[in-house]
Amino acid sequence: MGMTENLLSGSQLIITGLIFLAILVNAVRGIDWSEFRRDQALQHSFFGAAVVLGFVWQLRAGISPGLFIHVFGMTLVTLMMGWRLAVLAGLMALVITVITGREPLIAFAANGLVTVMVPALVSYGIMLWERKRNFRNFFAYIFFCGFFGAGISVAVAGVVMCLMLWSAGVYSFDELVHEYLRYLPLFMIPEGFVNGAFVTGLMVFHPDRLTTLNQKRYR
Repeated sequence: MGMTENLLSGSQLIITGLIFLAILVNAVRGIDWSEFRRDQALQHSFFGAAVVLGFVWQLRAGISPGLFIHVFGMTLVTLMMGWRLAVLAGLMALVITVITGREPLIAFAANGLVTVMVPALVSYGIMLWERKRNFRNFFAYIFFCGFFGAGISVAVAGVVMCLMLWSAGVYSFDELVHEYLRYLPLFMIPEGFVNGAFVTGLMVFHPDRLTTLNQKRYR
């Protein structure tokens, strides 16, 4: 999902930019930077995730402008570091796509909102729901936070992107349904599988890398 140049109106770019800045400021202010500087493992996860996502997002498919398909991976990163660091890591990855020419700089805020912030916030919200339900089986974390969370996050991001393109008059609602929305459930399956598989692997071999995982709750 990548907004190309001349897709959004000037007013939309301003509105998305303001929302983007509000979420970004909240993320930066809420991070414990002193703890981040002390935790080398977290630093490795952060910079590693940014680089990996930056190169994974180079691989995409799509015919119509703005209606691209690619693996997000934001659910995994969110479960590893929380939504605030996940947002910053995702934006660093987006910078890589801008440098390589895959995304236009003028649409950075719009792409950051759809590709990074919305999936991270949705994934984190589902994780909080799972935590509030107080499930005692670790499969609940894997399924709800990993598989289910990733699928829902990409679905919400896709709907937000379609609403932006529809409100800009780029596509009619029927065109969006025909070219994208009716295929959205198919996009959710690989996204859920990829994120869920990596979450499962980390939970088994490196559970300490999942900062949102309360290991004592599942014992």
